[in-house]
Amino acid sequence: QVKLVESGGGLVQAGGSLRLSCAGSRITFAINTIGWYRAAPGKQRELVARSSSGGSTNYADSVKGRFDISRDNAKNTVYLQMNSLKPEDTAVYYCHANVGGSAEYWGQGTQVTVSS
Repeated sequence: QVKLVESGGGLVQAGGSLRLSCAGSRITFAINTIGWYRAAPGKQRELVARSSSGGSTNYADSVKGRFDISRDNAKNTVYLQMNSLKPEDTAVYYCHANVGGSAEYWGQGTQVTVSS
C-alpha cells in the first residue's frame, strides 16, 4: 500500500516561512511526478507546485517566486519551502503522487495557518 505522509505544517505570522515534507513508502519518488495541492475553507483543492521525474517543476501563479518544490530521491521525500507567507495561503496542504499516469495517491494533509 502506497503511503504519503506530510509534515511541517503549523501556525506562522504573515511574512514568515515554513517547510513542508512529504515522505513516501512503497513508491519510488524518483520515477514519478509528486505535487503539493491545497484546500482552503470553502474552496476547491488546487495545485500549488509539482515536480516531475524529469526535473521540471511548475507552480500556481499565486505562489511563484515565494514557494519552492524540491526532492531528495535518496530519502524518497519531497519538500515545499514556503516563504513570504500570506493569510491567503492558509489551507490544508496535501502531497500527491501520480504513478505512471494511471494511479494517484494522496497524503492525509497538513494544516498551514498564516495569521495577519
